[in-house]
Amino acid sequence: MEKVSVAVRVRPARSNEENFNGTFWKVEDNRISLHKSLGTPISGVSYTFDHVFDQDCSNARVYDLLTKDVIRAALEGFNGTAFAYGQTSSGKTFTMNGTQNDPGIIQRAVNEIFQKIEMTTNREFLIRVSYMEIYNEDINDLFAVENQKLQIHESLDRGVFVAGLREEIVNDAEQVLELIQRGEVNRHFGETNMNVRSSRSHTIFRMVIESKGKHNPDEAVRVSVLNLVDLAGSERIAKTGAGGVRLKEGKHINKSLMILGNVINKLSEGGKQRGHIPYRDSKLTRILQPALGGNAKTSIICTVAPEEVHIEESKGTLQFASRAKRITNCVQVNEILNDAALLKRQKREIEELRMKLQGSHSEVLEQEILKLRNDLLMYELEREKLAMELEEERRSQKEREQSIIEQQKKIHNLSNLTSVSDSNGHATQEESGNSNSCQEDAFSTPCLKAAPNTFVAKRSQRSQQTEYSPMPDAFSNFADEDMWMKMNKGFVADLDSLHMTPAVKVKSSLLDGENDDLSTENYKQEVQNLRRQLEIVSEERDELRRHHTEQVSLNRQLMSEVSELQQEALLIREIPQRLCESVTTCKDLYKDVFSVIQNFVATDKSGMAKLLSTTNEIGTCLFSTLESHFSEAMDNDKSSTGNNSSIEAQHVKVYDKLNRTISSLVLSDDEISSNPSLGSQYKVAAQSQFSRCQLLIFTCFSILTMGYYLLSSRLIII
Repeated sequence: MEKVSVAVRVRPARSNEENFNGTFWKVEDNRISLHKSLGTPISGVSYTFDHVFDQDCSNARVYDLLTKDVIRAALEGFNGTAFAYGQTSSGKTFTMNGTQNDPGIIQRAVNEIFQKIEMTTNREFLIRVSYMEIYNEDINDLFAVENQKLQIHESLDRGVFVAGLREEIVNDAEQVLELIQRGEVNRHFGETNMNVRSSRSHTIFRMVIESKGKHNPDEAVRVSVLNLVDLAGSERIAKTGAGGVRLKEGKHINKSLMILGNVINKLSEGGKQRGHIPYRDSKLTRILQPALGGNAKTSIICTVAPEEVHIEESKGTLQFASRAKRITNCVQVNEILNDAALLKRQKREIEELRMKLQGSHSEVLEQEILKLRNDLLMYELEREKLAMELEEERRSQKEREQSIIEQQKKIHNLSNLTSVSDSNGHATQEESGNSNSCQEDAFSTPCLKAAPNTFVAKRSQRSQQTEYSPMPDAFSNFADEDMWMKMNKGFVADLDSLHMTPAVKVKSSLLDGENDDLSTENYKQEVQNLRRQLEIVSEERDELRRHHTEQVSLNRQLMSEVSELQQEALLIREIPQRLCESVTTCKDLYKDVFSVIQNFVATDKSGMAKLLSTTNEIGTCLFSTLESHFSEAMDNDKSSTGNNSSIEAQHVKVYDKLNRTISSLVLSDDEISSNPSLGSQYKVAAQSQFSRCQLLIFTCFSILTMGYYLLSSRLIII
């Protein structure tokens, strides 16, 4: 791939148009930019190219830097093209043709070619030249005036060529330049306000260069085509003042240049965004097709005018050059081989491949071949699978299309049925209005009708008010499905042959329109009622959802409370057992206390002994009662009322025994006091001992009684 070489050349300014107070173009190395009068560059108006030539540059320098490589490549078998582009009077023709003192690119190229041919001694050359112009989109031969309006053709061997174009075989540069001078006489020029000698056509000077080796007749023949193009300049009618023939010429010139710009623009885009390239929209682009994105080395020189009045045209030219700079061509040598040369080349290539094959490892090649075969087999299987899937998809697509066609037929039949029913309904209303033969509460009998005249799904007028109900929308209540299928396929001519359910007829055909309006209003009212009912049901549903949510939360709360109560019940069930254990402990403690108290009693017949005996009996009775109550509480044999009465009875019994014991103790005290035989010291000791024991017994008894009542109260509560 090789990019197009693009250069810009600024022609010298004309003294009568030069304006030093306005904007101007400034050339710096390979950059051209627009500056204000004070030298300040204007933002966004700066361009860079392969070469930028200022006003003092000569044609020789332009040729050496831009087109010399293209000319030399043409001698080696590469196609080449060089053309000048720009507005009218910007120096294109001067660049291509030049003058006697400063020859242009064409003359320098011709001289270069023949000089190189003379220096190449090992090859033979054949040079053919032709000269054509494109005037008003017609191709004219400048070497033969009679060859006008030639046609463009294309072939595999020659590519794009102009049929009937004269080609002259030349031997030296002088002969070529003489032919060019002859062709210039036949070229179209004209005078405009901007140029006294303005080119009114595009000219293409073509050289076909053939060469082959002198000492090797089997060598391929190299054939290259060199196009040197002088384009007509783009024009603005307001500036050129063209009219009549000049106006027509200007329109064709601008059109072909616009198409050339479109081609350049398309070629400058990326491969995916490029799309169609309009080569065939103009004969100029069609002839230059190999040079634009094809097999050719291409050089473009864009000429601009430095005057401030031409700034807009110069900007357009520079933008064209910027787009052309992004074009790439695929360049290769053009060779033509005869059979012998082709066979010899192929043998040489086969021999080279055989040598490479012998020098490589055969095992590696066999493995590579096996791998390639496996890949090929896998690709074949994949291809067959894809082919089967494609066939299946096509079959499915065909079935879908067939189904769509059948549905369209059904829709069409239903539409015809609806339209026919509506038209017959109106006709029946008119007939009924004229006859006035229908009563409000009477039912008419079905009418006989003649056979249908044509194979059309149509009802007779007299059969409109039959004893059949209206046609259902869904068409799902037909008695005969075969008849329904035939009707969908267009085979039923008489729609009254369909079996339908009987229904009551309308009361009067005169009121059909009013009944339709009333039924419509009724339907609307019914729809509104249904909507209101739907809203009510929705509200009830929301209310039920809310109640359900509350009930769920309440159930969860109750479950938690039940769980707590169950835990409390377990604790309550354990209380009697714990109390029973406490009573047992108290009973043991009670026995220990009384064993200690008995040590202070002297005789078993004293009042203290009686008190201890009574207290022991009371305690034993109390503890036995408590144990029995706790056992009953744990076994749940008696009710709480029974427990309470038993406790009260035991309380009375203990109270009586306690009173008797106290009375006996008082009597014993009186006896001791009244007995004179006892000494005072004994009385004091006895009384003091008795007082201590009595106090201790009463204390234990009080504690025992208090504990008993507390336990009894707790047991009663339980």
